[in-house]
Amino acid sequence: MPSWIGGWEIAIVVVLILVIFGPKKLPELGSSLGKSIRGFRKSLKEGKEEVNTTVSEVRDAVGVDEVKSTVAEMRQAVDVKDMKDALSLKVDTGEPATPDTTTKTE
Repeated sequence: MPSWIGGWEIAIVVVLILVIFGPKKLPELGSSLGKSIRGFRKSLKEGKEEVNTTVSEVRDAVGVDEVKSTVAEMRQAVDVKDMKDALSLKVDTGEPATPDTTTKTE
């Protein structure tokens, strides 16, 4: 039970519900509440399935798996350190580095 609600508060709420709706109306209210919750859960499940289906269709149409494999191949083919050096700025002048200044001589 949550710490912010105690036994007396629950008892008062139950008594108020009995006074407002009466004991004959409570089973109907409980039944309709249960049906509403089941309907809500069902719609959430259907919505989730629809989103998953749409995502799969979009991935197939765009070819995300092919793009991922191409990017992985490019990462393997290109040395990341050399790419960072080529794109870095010269510290002295703040100008972009040119390919001639970033090449390493061995």
